Amino acid sequence: MPYFLLRLEPPRPTFPFDATEAEKALFQEHAAYWMARAQDGRAIAVGPVFEPGDDAGPVKQPAKTWGFALVEAADAAEAVSLGAADPVIRAEAGFRYAAAPVPSLILRQP
Repeated sequence: MPYFLLRLEPPRPTFPFDATEAEKALFQEHAAYWMARAQDGRAIAVGPVFEPGDDAGPVKQPAKTWGFALVEAADAAEAVSLGAADPVIRAEAGFRYAAAPVPSLILRQP
């Protein structure tokens, strides 16, 4: 079965450091949703990514936070539907997913 990377973009560049109480509650639902997808075998790995900023170049790049879910799905439509069912998307709270195929993957063996 094919693999896909779902990249969750936050509603603003300062998220999650300035998350509201409502967003924090929503993220508990988000975590529970992805834990269930991991248990049913569709999510391989899910978590936040904290990219450091870059102060070295002529144009300073701020730090960036986003989330990822590496999923196994029959096709791109199924992968996209996994993201669409995430409570943070269903709540229309300003988050969005981008999906990209992962054509080959080396997995560690248990």
